Parts: sequence; C-alpha cells; structure tokens
Amino acid sequence: MKAIRVQKTGGREVLEYTEVPEPRPEHGQVLVAMDYAGVNFFDVYQRVGLYPLAVPFTLGTEGAGSVIAVGPEVSDFHEGDRVAFQGVQGAYAERAPVPAQQLIRLPEAVSTRTAAAFILQGLTAHYLATSTYALKAGDTALVHAAAGGVGLLLCQIAKLRGAKVIGTVSTKEKAVLARKAGADHVILYTQQDFAAETRRLTGNRGVEVVYDSVGRTTFDHSLNCLAPRGLLALFGASSGPVAPFNPQVLNQKGSLYLTRPTLANYVATRSELLSRAGELFDWLREKKLSVRIDRELPLKDVAEAHRALESRETTGKVLLKT
Repeated sequence: MKAIRVQKTGGREVLEYTEVPEPRPEHGQVLVAMDYAGVNFFDVYQRVGLYPLAVPFTLGTEGAGSVIAVGPEVSDFHEGDRVAFQGVQGAYAERAPVPAQQLIRLPEAVSTRTAAAFILQGLTAHYLATSTYALKAGDTALVHAAAGGVGLLLCQIAKLRGAKVIGTVSTKEKAVLARKAGADHVILYTQQDFAAETRRLTGNRGVEVVYDSVGRTTFDHSLNCLAPRGLLALFGASSGPVAPFNPQVLNQKGSLYLTRPTLANYVATRSELLSRAGELFDWLREKKLSVRIDRELPLKDVAEAHRALESRETTGKVLLKT
C-alpha cells in the first residue's frame, strides 16, 4: 500500500510517498481502509522534530474510513463500519491499524469526509470551551486564528454556550469567515495591536479566557488581554514554542492562570471520548455547527498540503484523499 514516510526529520522534502507493507490488525485493533486523513500542525511538529518520534515513521494522526478487518478480542466493530479516529499514528496511508478503543463509529448523517475534517479539531474545540475553561453566558473569550480549523469551531461552540467572542485574523477575507462563525468582534492583528484592541472592546477589563494556538508571537500579549484571574489556554505553537517564562508574571498581571492542555488528557477514557464526540455529532445533525474544508489534495501531494498549512493561507481544514 502507499503511505507517507519520514526517514529523517526536516522540511517538506522529507515527506516520502512510498510503498510499504500492508498492516494486519493485532490484538484489540481494527484495520481501517482510509478515505481521508486530516492535516494538522501537530503533523508539522512531528515532521520537523519538535515532537520527536523514532524514525522512520508514517505521518498523520487523524482520519476516517471503513473497517476492513478486526483483530482478536474486538467485538464492537465489524467489517463495513464507517469510523473515524484521532491520536493514532499512521493516518497518512491507504490503510491504518487503529486500537478499537480509539475508534468512533460515525452516525449515518456524517460522511467520512466531514469526520476526517472535524474529529480532532472538533474534539479540541469542545474540550477547550467546555472543560479547560467552561464558557458561560456573560463570559468573553479571545480566540486566536479564529478563521482556522479549531478557531472557526471554537467561535461556534462559544456562541452555543452564550459567550461573547473576540477573534484575531490576518486578513479581511478571514475576518468575514470568523464573523460568520459567530465572532462578535474581529481584530486584524496585521493592522491592529490585538491586546490594545481587546482592552478597548472590553472597557479595559480584559477577557475571561484566551485560546491561543499560535504560541511564540502571541503569548506575551495574550497575557495582557486577560481580566484578573483570567486563564490563558495555550494549546498550540504555530509560530514556534514559547520562550522560557517566569511564573511571577502571572501574579503581577492579576493572579492569572496558565495551562498547556492537550486533547489526549481530555479523552483519556472511552466514555469521555464518546460523550464529547456524541455532542459534536448532535450539533452537526441539528445544524448548530458547521465544518469548513479549505482544500482536499491527493495523498501524494502531501508536501503542498503542509506548505498551505504552514503559510497560514488556509481557512478551515486541509484533507488528504487516501
């Protein structure tokens, strides 16, 4: 079968579209014939070595398709079931062995294309808005990269929970998308100081929470956007990792909270995974949530997919058709 292998970490040139042996499902695993793999900044971090893996490895941790074989001790899934997963290495491939405990069966109304575009970023937006900081009516949230995959979903979920949303984007075109997703105010950070504008929009009080997936270039100013005892949820680093930080700054800026969450800890049990996915699927079915797919590329064009993501020209999800 074909897969994207990384023999050494580095730039997009290390992405190899190559032939590999077809896997077999082992104990507790299901073999999935992949329809689509989702492309995420996490994949870029692995490719460049920021999140190191033993080489060689198959890239990708999110996708959707159909079950074609089950391993020993698997009773919940059968051949032909349509499924999605995240957090399992090896999604950039025509077939992938996946632990049954991490598989999600898709409702009839959700296509594998939508699921692959949605499952990781949807679960991420869900835990951020309902658990990391449980938004409620009267809260105001600042969402960085509000026209990105997670950002668009965060804006929508925040509005479902009754919160106000301030989004940051780089272009007027992205501002339109953020507003359509529910952002009450949109800041073009290429033209405005987002911290000063956030303070102005909140009467100098600041926001209850900042959801920051950007990292290095936004971190310090994100802290300046928070109200006293506010929370900065730093859940990504698209601009690079944050520099060493003195926690005393949190005291000086108003007894602030800082967390660096990751999805794995918010779907650590199967019941929590299915609960979060179930609520997301309900919102999709009720048309309370929409998923934006920016582009779809064949698996062999993975380098172009990474280029588009890294250049920040995308709005919504990038998919690989496997």
